[in-house]
Amino acid sequence: MSPAPSYPYAGFLARLEEAAAERSPDAPGTLPSLLDNVLATPPAPRANVMASLTALLFAHKATLRAAFDTTLAADELRRYQKFAKPGKPSAHIVQLRQRQAAARQATSISRQALIKAAMAFVRDAGIDVPERTPLDAFIIGWIETVVPADKA
Repeated sequence: MSPAPSYPYAGFLARLEEAAAERSPDAPGTLPSLLDNVLATPPAPRANVMASLTALLFAHKATLRAAFDTTLAADELRRYQKFAKPGKPSAHIVQLRQRQAAARQATSISRQALIKAAMAFVRDAGIDVPERTPLDAFIIGWIETVVPADKA
């Protein structure tokens, strides 16, 4: 069983939470300078932008975790189902199918949470989403290009 991959933006998320806890959210310099360059004049107060960005990163982390769990459950089911006898499935196979169904449901819920958090962040930050681009695909690309990843 492989360990869950670490979240590539965990360091940035921790710094963002520390900045929100240490200072007044409306104080200048609270939002990291990298995001100040991208979000030159956010229409919402800095506190709203920081809160929605934090929620967005947590939702992104949950989505990655749920996708990993779904893949893991599918791989495990595939491995055991390969050698199963025809006919009524064993109790173990039934449990694996239930685990896979629960993982798929968690993936759907986390994806919905990501879209909801992305809508709030895009609104608070004043980011224009291109037409005919799914919001979740756009925001994941935005996170990958703008948010600094941890060094491996």
